[in-house]
Amino acid sequence: MLLSLNWLREFVPFEGGETELGDRLTMLGLELEEVIHPFAGLDGVVVGHVLTCERHPEADKLSVCTVDVGAGEPLPIVCGAPNVAAGQKVAVATVGVTLPGGLTIKKAKLRGAPSVGMICAEDELGLGADHSGIMVLDEKLAVGTDIRAALNLDTTVFDIGVTPNRADCFSVLGLAREVGLAFGLPVSIPPFACAESGPDASGAVAIEIADPELCPVFQGRVIENVTVGPAPAWMRYRLAAIGQRPINALVDVTNYVMFGLGQPLHAYDMDLLRGGKIRVAPATDGMSFTTLDGQERRLLSTDLLIWDGERPVGLAGVMGGENTEIHEGSTRVFLEAAVFRAGTIRKTARRLALPSEASYRFERGVDQPGSRIALDMAAAMIATFGGGQLRPGACVNEARAWTDKVFAFRPSRARKLLGLPLDDDFCRTTVRGMGCSAAEQGDDWTVTAPSHRLDLEREVDIIEEVGRVYGLDRIPTHLPFVKKPFESVGGPLSEYDFWMRIKHWGRGAGLREAVNYSFVGQADLDRLGLEAEGRIPVKNPLSEDQGVLRTALAPGLLNNVRHNIAQGASSVRLFELAHIFRADADSDTTAREPGRLAMALYGDRYQDSWPREEQDADYLDLKGLVEHLAAQLGLACALTWTTAAGHPWLSPCVEVRADAELLGVLGRVRPAIAADYHARKDVWLAELDADLLARLFAASRTEFRPLPVFPPVRRDMTVIAPAGLRLGQVTEHIAAMKLPLLEDVTLIDVFVPQNGHKEGESGEAPERNLTLRLTFRHAQRTLKDKEVDKEREKVANSLMRALPVRV
Repeated sequence: MLLSLNWLREFVPFEGGETELGDRLTMLGLELEEVIHPFAGLDGVVVGHVLTCERHPEADKLSVCTVDVGAGEPLPIVCGAPNVAAGQKVAVATVGVTLPGGLTIKKAKLRGAPSVGMICAEDELGLGADHSGIMVLDEKLAVGTDIRAALNLDTTVFDIGVTPNRADCFSVLGLAREVGLAFGLPVSIPPFACAESGPDASGAVAIEIADPELCPVFQGRVIENVTVGPAPAWMRYRLAAIGQRPINALVDVTNYVMFGLGQPLHAYDMDLLRGGKIRVAPATDGMSFTTLDGQERRLLSTDLLIWDGERPVGLAGVMGGENTEIHEGSTRVFLEAAVFRAGTIRKTARRLALPSEASYRFERGVDQPGSRIALDMAAAMIATFGGGQLRPGACVNEARAWTDKVFAFRPSRARKLLGLPLDDDFCRTTVRGMGCSAAEQGDDWTVTAPSHRLDLEREVDIIEEVGRVYGLDRIPTHLPFVKKPFESVGGPLSEYDFWMRIKHWGRGAGLREAVNYSFVGQADLDRLGLEAEGRIPVKNPLSEDQGVLRTALAPGLLNNVRHNIAQGASSVRLFELAHIFRADADSDTTAREPGRLAMALYGDRYQDSWPREEQDADYLDLKGLVEHLAAQLGLACALTWTTAAGHPWLSPCVEVRADAELLGVLGRVRPAIAADYHARKDVWLAELDADLLARLFAASRTEFRPLPVFPPVRRDMTVIAPAGLRLGQVTEHIAAMKLPLLEDVTLIDVFVPQNGHKEGESGEAPERNLTLRLTFRHAQRTLKDKEVDKEREKVANSLMRALPVRV
């Protein structure tokens, strides 16, 4: 939106500077994108007084003039305009000036006569298209005055970025309201005289509206005996300053009022309207209509037309019709001001590629009650500038009357949402400054929004306005209030919070999260040998591969592994946390949706081999992830691991239990099944009960201990045990001893000796060497070697007495 500073001051008495105004508008959300000086090229063009004017002795069409420019001696200037004469006040471009067209004025000789400067025509100054003669200025102007000041040109224009929701700011009046609100200044529409004469014209044209939703109001006024000519110079120059090309008084007035008040208008040649009627109704599919630009447009039933008694005469809100266009011989004018449904205009303008200033405003919404003011102002100007007669009365059909939007507003709510100590007086001043009316009853206010603020629909809109006027840049920065974590207050943990904790762990452990569809194919479940009972088929599956809800996460993760292998991945580390589905007649939804956590490992243990040895991921990696998860969650219970035979898709398969409850399974995917997913190496997969994990986590308690002050003492111990003896039996026995100095037991090595202890050779069961590292520490002092050795012997002797092992 281009805003002339001079024009703005006609609506609001703002006396500040460009920078102050631009900064304040920007902070209000109306960003100043650029300050334009449209007549900067006229620097050095002044008012001159033609003292003498004589014919050039060597050229019949040239005149030799002596011109006083108010500085130094009068200048000799050769002029070729037919209307130059002595005694005139004219616009003189002095030597060194570069005019808007690019011409630089220099000293010259024309047919032997010296010429120092140039007497300018209107087009040479970029003020219009007239080149019939030089500009003859008002005789009262002082010689030497800058031409921009003499003509009161708009020398400062702001390019304001207006957001789509602020339709009211696409006018000088709308921006003046913002300036008045920001600086506490009164706003008023410049007065205009609406002189009417002749018989009442309210029934001159009958208005019909087919659908009030498409056109709430249509109104027009009749102006007779009009002479189509140029608009006054001040209006033409102002329109030129904001980038509009002056055409004639009628067109210029409608543009001037549209930019000033925000209401698009259209003028019809009333003698070309047939049937004494205007009808607003949609087009029919496939019909053609020729617009003002001479182009034939193919229309749809979604386009809205203005019809007279026989034919369409305008494309509503977009462009008028060629068949009722104003021309030089037009004497009777029907001036239209209407309101159309924004979405309809937007679709038509976009589809036909007919953007215009009028459609730009209709697309965003215009002020329905305010449209009459714009109509009266434009009609009065046309009658005045065209020497016409404005008939009393207006032809009006308001098919849907305007209804004010009323809603509640609470200053206390504004203070809470904005976090500002705003008093009621500030809220009151802001609300009234916006044009709203407010009925107060304590903290409950009833606010009525003005008709031009179409964006105000509810309480938070008013609160936003209060914050905007206060200054969003003035709102202090504070750290947001953060509630204590649930562990410290004993509150329940939502499934979402717990799952986010698991997902953060998975990413931190080097796994990539997989997100799969809940739908899988029956063949996917059959391939893994999963039972058919409990499956929930999809009634309208997208494909056979998505015909049933998953009963396990394994099918999806295995498909992810296959996809990664196909992309050349040598190492795949994935996890998925999601629901599975099982039929349950006792459930309200006929289905249970337990949570599951699955992990899949394939290929290289490390993504980058060097400096590590190339190794493939195996069971220990997968078990380590489960143990690490349990440690991260701080589970109070110990995990137990037992092999399980007969699992449908894992071999070997290990069941992991927590306090005797089955937490899940982990192991190697059967090679035949892995081959179906193009795996050339072992695929290791675990699937855990996420719901049980959540319960165990909720039951756990975090214990804080002081950091150790004294150093640990470590002793290694090798336990020779039968191959069938679980490591857990050893570590559980040591833990059950509850030695006060023993802090930790860690397995650091496993060795299977090849010394004849093989099954079938010596008759003995195979053995393996388990090397354990025992860590001892005293909280109050440094341990002595003798004490540690004694504690180690206790452990060794106890193990040999309780278990079939040798130490």
